[in-house]
Order: sequence, then C-alpha cells, then structure tokens
Amino acid sequence: MKHWLITLALAAAASAQAGPMGFKDSTMAMGDFSPNWREAWVNHALTPRDALGAGGLFMRSDDHRLTREFAELTYTRLLKRINGEHSQANFWFVGGAGELRGNDFAGSKTMLAPGVSADYETTRFYASGSLRLYRAPGINHDFASVRTGFSFYEVDYDEIQPWFILEARRMRGLSEKTEITPMLRFIHNRYFVELGVNNMKQGRFNFMYIF
Repeated sequence: MKHWLITLALAAAASAQAGPMGFKDSTMAMGDFSPNWREAWVNHALTPRDALGAGGLFMRSDDHRLTREFAELTYTRLLKRINGEHSQANFWFVGGAGELRGNDFAGSKTMLAPGVSADYETTRFYASGSLRLYRAPGINHDFASVRTGFSFYEVDYDEIQPWFILEARRMRGLSEKTEITPMLRFIHNRYFVELGVNNMKQGRFNFMYIF
C-alpha cells in the first residue's frame, strides 16, 4: 500500500514540477510574475512527448530603462525520461518564435528562443536547470536558471504538500545581477503556487495548473 501511495505521489510531483508540459491531451497554464519579469503561457499536449502553445513575456532592465515585450508560439518536446523506483529525471527541448517589441527600437523584430532544460525529482527533493536563448537581430537576452528544493514532509496523493525552493537566474543584456529567490511552494497533483522575495527585495509569484 505504501509503495502504491509513493508511486502516485511521485506522479503528482512529476506532473506539477518537472516539466513545461502535462500528460497527453492535457492543457497546462503557467505564470511567473515579478516587477522586472512577467511571463504567462499555455500549451496543449498532443502526445505524451509533444506540446504546442503560446505565451507572452515582459522583461525590464534593472535600471528600468529598457523594456521588452515578446509574444511567441512554442513547441515543447520531452527528449528523454528516466524513471527510478522513487524518482524521475527528464530532459526537455522548448522552442519559441514570435514578435519582439522594445522601447529602444522602432517597430518589431522576429525573435527566436530555443532552449533546453533538465530536472530530477523524488517526493522529497527537486533540482533543475534550464538555458534559453532569446535572440533577435542585434539583441541577445540569453537566460539561465538553476533550482533546488525539498518538501517538508510526505503527504498522500490528494493532499497539498509544502516545499522550500531556491532559484538563481540571470538574463544577459538586461541585468548585471544574479537574481536569487527563496520561495515557498504549495503543490497538489494538478497545480502549484510559489511565493517569494528575491535578493533585490522584489516580490515573486508563480503558478502552474493542468486542465
């Protein structure tokens, strides 16, 4: 019975933590909001490994002089999944393309945004890393982040589980600092929410929901 509960809990953790897409035929919505970074997108899983979606991203430099608005269509691919007895590792490709607007140039530019990420999780531990290249003519805003965290205690499949998450991220061309954010995460089998304050004393709110 305990092994069955662990398996279900791990499946819940995987669906709500691991990746940029849900299970086949599901729709996933995600958001990441802070003063200098506001992102929201949605995608639909066409297969267990492929999803198509759309999103919008607002970026602002630390000194508030530069702003970027990026509207993109996305393709997500699960490249590899490794299942252990009580763990799971995933390797992802996320590609995006769309229109970029900024306050330092006229009109719009076509931006391409390919990226890769990897994650590992159990019901008590989580770690991930991602790299995404935001490129347009004359613009390079490559983005990198790493995360790690742990749950405070085990829960059953239908219960909410609290986690502590620590993230470090940086974007080229808009910030000279590495943003570090400790967050509390509350996770269920189809959603999570995260609340934190970064090292620049800015609030952060994230969410994910699988329909």
